[in-house]
Amino acid sequence: MMKTNFRDLAAVLAISAGVVLSGAVARAGAAPFNDQAHDYSKNKTYQQGVREGKDDKVHSKDHSKKRHFKKDEDQKAYEAGYQQGRTN
Repeated sequence: MMKTNFRDLAAVLAISAGVVLSGAVARAGAAPFNDQAHDYSKNKTYQQGVREGKDDKVHSKDHSKKRHFKKDEDQKAYEAGYQQGRTN
């Protein structure tokens, strides 16, 4: 039978754990944390939000035309467009 060297085993485990953890950190760092990472520019609800945001800014209105969409992604796109229209 082969005698196990615990020092070598511990070193291999430490290196393996380091590789696994560094991969998990790299993936977590690449994840988007806000809606700015989305490209909504071709989304029709985003474009609608931009138009309504610009119109509200020109007429000094608040967010009175707030729309509600069934799909969460459409709602996020509209809100991102509205804010873009209000600020530009």
